[in-house]
Amino acid sequence: MSASLTTRRRAQDDAPTQVSERIGGLHTALSEWFAVEARDLPWRAPGRTPWGVLVSEVMLQQTPVARVLPVWREWMQRWPHPAELAGVPAGEAVRAWGRLGYPRRALRLHAAATVIAEKHGGLVPDTEEGLLALPGVGSYTAAAVAAFAFGRRTTVVDTNIRRVHARLVGGEALPAPSLTAAEQRRATDLLPDDRALSVTWNAATMELGAVVCTARSPRCGDCPVSGDCAWLAAGKPAPTHTPRGQAWHGTDRQVRGAIMAVLRVSAHPVPRELFEASPSGARGWPSIRGSVGAAPAERRPFTEGTAVAVDEALTQFHALGTSPAQLERSLAGLLADGLAVEADGHLRLP
Repeated sequence: MSASLTTRRRAQDDAPTQVSERIGGLHTALSEWFAVEARDLPWRAPGRTPWGVLVSEVMLQQTPVARVLPVWREWMQRWPHPAELAGVPAGEAVRAWGRLGYPRRALRLHAAATVIAEKHGGLVPDTEEGLLALPGVGSYTAAAVAAFAFGRRTTVVDTNIRRVHARLVGGEALPAPSLTAAEQRRATDLLPDDRALSVTWNAATMELGAVVCTARSPRCGDCPVSGDCAWLAAGKPAPTHTPRGQAWHGTDRQVRGAIMAVLRVSAHPVPRELFEASPSGARGWPSIRGSVGAAPAERRPFTEGTAVAVDEALTQFHALGTSPAQLERSLAGLLADGLAVEADGHLRLP
């Protein structure tokens, strides 16, 4: 056998060992970085509960931490266990959701809390399979809660993790527009065998993507694994696609959000005509505020404070200049999604 052939075979035999050592080095470097740099978040605290982790994971979907923190704290103070949330109407969950966006997530959490209270003795299921059986819980949320609440070894893949994997291992600026089977396999291959280390790896990779390896302005100089980054070594090639942001201004989503803002501040059903009236001048709809003092106290549907809040929310709604067709479309969507209920010409939260 020639010397060159022998050398190539030895290199092939050594390749799996080298790959394993490289991955092990990534595990160590990111874990050590996370131990020092991890943000102090309540759903990571030693006293966290599985319910608190589940609530955080649902709230954090497509929503930054800064916006989630105050709502999560208020939510957990009001409903520290699933049974407390299950004991109130779903509309209260939507009201407490505030302006986090995508309020159907509040309905899903309420539905999950109801099942947990009724079928699991008030305890969040501690396996990925059990979590997946809850209404509104998908594969990502089930894996994340299993890992971060119960210390399970499971593959967690969110947007931040996908981006870190794409750059660190794939040499790509951004991952594909949607999760691929190849990405899922890569994430599984990168997962440490040790259970505790696997949980840290998932959390650390997610944290790196959120605060250092960001989509638009990555801080490569602060990255603990920049020396092993395939994308950096390749000279930071440009993305092969441009991520599409979701439009907001003028969309049905904006109109739906403005309608929900009115319903959230009102403890009583709101007449549909308040949305349908065409504005003229400063105010073109029947004023809730003006009706408060016109009726006897026992027949007043709104207090002065509520009337002011509803009028202000209506002012913001009508400022959008929504057409009748868009209003009907948006209202129909809210009713179909179960985010609003209509009866006798009045709208309210479920």
